[in-house]
Amino acid sequence: MKKLLIFISLFVYVQIFAQELYTENEPVVCKDKFEFAAKENLNKIPIGKVIEAVGKSFIGTPYVPNTLEKGDVEQLVINLTGLDCTTFLETTLTFSRCIKKNKTTFDDYKNELKFIRYRDGKLDGYPSRLHYTSDWIINNEKKGVVKNVSNEIGGIVYDKQVFFMSKYADKYQILKANPQFVPQILNFENEINKVVKYYIPKDKIISVEDKIQTGDFIGLATTIEGMDVSHVGIAVKGDDGHVYFLHAPNVGKKVTLTTIPLSEYIADLSKNTGIIVFRPQEIQ
Repeated sequence: MKKLLIFISLFVYVQIFAQELYTENEPVVCKDKFEFAAKENLNKIPIGKVIEAVGKSFIGTPYVPNTLEKGDVEQLVINLTGLDCTTFLETTLTFSRCIKKNKTTFDDYKNELKFIRYRDGKLDGYPSRLHYTSDWIINNEKKGVVKNVSNEIGGIVYDKQVFFMSKYADKYQILKANPQFVPQILNFENEINKVVKYYIPKDKIISVEDKIQTGDFIGLATTIEGMDVSHVGIAVKGDDGHVYFLHAPNVGKKVTLTTIPLSEYIADLSKNTGIIVFRPQEIQ
């Protein structure tokens, strides 16, 4: 009986561990970030400024593509030494919310990341991850994490339908291995498409610049068929009043803050039509 209990306990542990994927580096980096936050008293300032400080602390971190697409089973992937644009945003937001909550252990970090990354905060297979930026915003707005301010700061209707994942399922490792997930993804796409969305066209960004705050999240609206957003990053207000873009740019690059304003940066991007602005909410 004792041997059976040991076996059952070990089995449960293995199952729980199998839902998380990270190296021995991640707890160390996590501890360093929280120590940095304590030294700078970041829990005393508005969350937008916390996001700026934490985001800037990742400048120089290498870009790593497809960070979350690991194996054939969905896991809570944590990589703090290599980031793509989405994980840079999620990582910065997770640290910032933990700091404001004064919850600064690695377990706290994991729990907050799961809450942000997954539908209603529950990791329940690949479809539970908030894959589309629009879906991520909608669900995290429900959870009180962010507020989509695109409409109120001067945006117009963003009449873009999403269907890329269901149409091109073979491009996604887990969907290719688990075609039974595709109907669920399609259902979520249909739900996203029912919601009226807004964006600021690229030629109007300069006129709403004064309404964008440091720490706001920025999604770049795209011309790619079936996609809503192709890139995300963080707004940083410069001393000159212009908004700059803190982001993980692309393969071969590192996390960086643009040297030109966001309005100029996006002007030269032929596949991007404007921006979606979603604001982190203060911890209640």
